[in-house]
Amino acid sequence: MSTNTTGAAAEPKFKYYSYDPSLAGNTIFAVVFALSTIGHAFMLFKHKTWYFLAFLIGCLFETIGFIGRVVSATETPDWKLSTYIMQTLLILLAPALYAASVYMVLGRLIRLLDAHEYSVVRTSWLTKIFVLGDVLSFLAQSGGGGILASAKTPENQKLGGNVILGGLGIQVVFFGLFIVVIIIFHVRMRKNPTPRSYSITASWEQFIYVLYASSALILIRSVFRMVEYGAGHDSALMKNEVYLLVLDSLLMFQVSALFLWKHPGGILAGYKEVNRNGDAESRGGDRYPMVPVEYGSGGAGAGGGEGGLGSQKMYDGEDTSTVSEVGGGGNGVASQAKYARRQQRMSYEQTAATTYSTPVRKQ
Repeated sequence: MSTNTTGAAAEPKFKYYSYDPSLAGNTIFAVVFALSTIGHAFMLFKHKTWYFLAFLIGCLFETIGFIGRVVSATETPDWKLSTYIMQTLLILLAPALYAASVYMVLGRLIRLLDAHEYSVVRTSWLTKIFVLGDVLSFLAQSGGGGILASAKTPENQKLGGNVILGGLGIQVVFFGLFIVVIIIFHVRMRKNPTPRSYSITASWEQFIYVLYASSALILIRSVFRMVEYGAGHDSALMKNEVYLLVLDSLLMFQVSALFLWKHPGGILAGYKEVNRNGDAESRGGDRYPMVPVEYGSGGAGAGGGEGGLGSQKMYDGEDTSTVSEVGGGGNGVASQAKYARRQQRMSYEQTAATTYSTPVRKQ
């Protein structure tokens, strides 16, 4: 839509869009995001994953944004300001809501696996730090989007683009750091899995790969939007709708589909229960106390070289059935440390088997 001008002091003319929006392309994305919104709403209420509400709102933003673009396509070339503002802001801000949800999921996964020491950022601060960065990015992008959407001159349009550029820069920095945190955590978990990880029936490692993929997709999209706004309104990226549809909308749909395939409600189903049991154990309230442990003859103790633990039997409460028998030799402290770790792992496996009544599957 060209701005109205009167008199000799007429302002330069410019369009809201530098192309004619595609009715077919935008309709397709409006439909697929609407279906994604319905799917995520169903999963949210099914699993009661209220911490994932921001993701659902992000899907809704995408849906309404593309409905706005469909309406704009029917208005060509006399586009209305209201639909232009709606689609600009909602499609721009939706990925920030996706990012906030991804940040919250990682902290819960770390606590579920009892892997606090493997995170380079304290778990009590992990979500807060990254969500704070996401909020700053969201505010900057929404402010810049507001300036851009109501711009009446090329100068205001450039100002709005620069503010958006700053918000996207914040998002890229925090997402880059977030990916580093995931990689370090994953490497440490693979080298030395926590005892609790053996009692998690869901495939937590597959979910980490989903976090990798979704983070990479959001990061690529943010870099594209930075380049787009940095190049200016007259750039090829701004003048060809296909770049927006492929390097923004398609990537965000893939993120949405990934979390429908591996929804955190299925992976983190036992989050509250496992952490409650873990807290009880840390206070000395172990639900599965290990009482008499018999040590067989295995050689010398503190003074000997060889030896260590012979056959050992552990009993669960009053049940006299053998839970595990650890044979072998070893030497001193190393054997005892290895046995203690194995004993702790079996305790978690028993907890999981009793709590969920499902078989324990190792990663």
